[in-house]
Amino acid sequence: MQTEKIERLLETEQQNVLIVSHRNPDGDAMGASFALYNYLKKMGHNVNMVVPNAYPQNLNWIKNVKNTLIFEWHKSKCKHVFKEHSILFAVDFNDLYRVEEFSTFINDSDSYKVLIDHHPNPGNFADLIISETYVSSASELTYLFLKKMDRKKLIDKDIAECIFAGIMMDTGCFSFNSSNRQTYEVVAELLEYGIDKDKIYGLVFDNYSVDRLRLMGHILFNNMVVLPEYNTAYISLSQSDMKKFNFRVGDSEGFVNMPLSIKGIKFSVLFTEKEDVVRVSLRSKGNFDVNKIAMKYFDGGGHKNASGGESKLKLDKTIEKFVSILPEIEDNLLND
Repeated sequence: MQTEKIERLLETEQQNVLIVSHRNPDGDAMGASFALYNYLKKMGHNVNMVVPNAYPQNLNWIKNVKNTLIFEWHKSKCKHVFKEHSILFAVDFNDLYRVEEFSTFINDSDSYKVLIDHHPNPGNFADLIISETYVSSASELTYLFLKKMDRKKLIDKDIAECIFAGIMMDTGCFSFNSSNRQTYEVVAELLEYGIDKDKIYGLVFDNYSVDRLRLMGHILFNNMVVLPEYNTAYISLSQSDMKKFNFRVGDSEGFVNMPLSIKGIKFSVLFTEKEDVVRVSLRSKGNFDVNKIAMKYFDGGGHKNASGGESKLKLDKTIEKFVSILPEIEDNLLND
């Protein structure tokens, strides 16, 4: 991790730092970003955090997360922030298309740019690329970066909580992307800062609305299709479903993983209907690589067992397209 220049920039004078993350920011994106945000604040820097759209409300307990600038809601202020920064951190995404509308501001900026990400094939828009696909999450990678820079011992409980939440959520509570010993060594170190892992779990996963639970029951009973001949299952979530159950950002967290608990199912997909696009979330077990499916068919990407993309087709046509490709990938689905 060749970080000498960014360390020197951060340690020699006060900087205007901008942290950005991807559309539909998840627990890993927000955990890693606010670990970095809170650390840099303690160093004495001016720090802003910008995301394209709203983050899940079950992350509101993270220290300073409510300072997030949401581009969809605060475009004028965000544009001003993009003009004023001297250092930019891009966290938990590998390509500028993931930040959509404000990608041009990043491209046009002459600030020093640092990418911290764990997805394969990072783009070349940053001056420093901290990219390791073997780590569990951007949060784990951020912790390693902060630990290397922590000569003044600024990492504290609040920062450790951010990192743990990100690791926990991006690994599905350590059920995937978490077979490396280092991940557990990092978690052990985080515990030394006094974090309460059970409390954090409760804040994240035991903090949903009644409507969210009813939505879960509805889609599992009415919208889940199981295709045992392909070891596959999928769930659809329409806009009418979301309206009926008062959907909030983050309510569908974990839905895509549920069919994987069915005996014999090793490929699960969640189709989420938005106003102008259908989001496609893919999960798998074993050696079946959903990243290849996301890239080839849905203009997306991610990891071998957890990936995502999108479709410009209507929801029903997107599902038809998905079902039509299953015979093409049948051999990989039926054989590890």
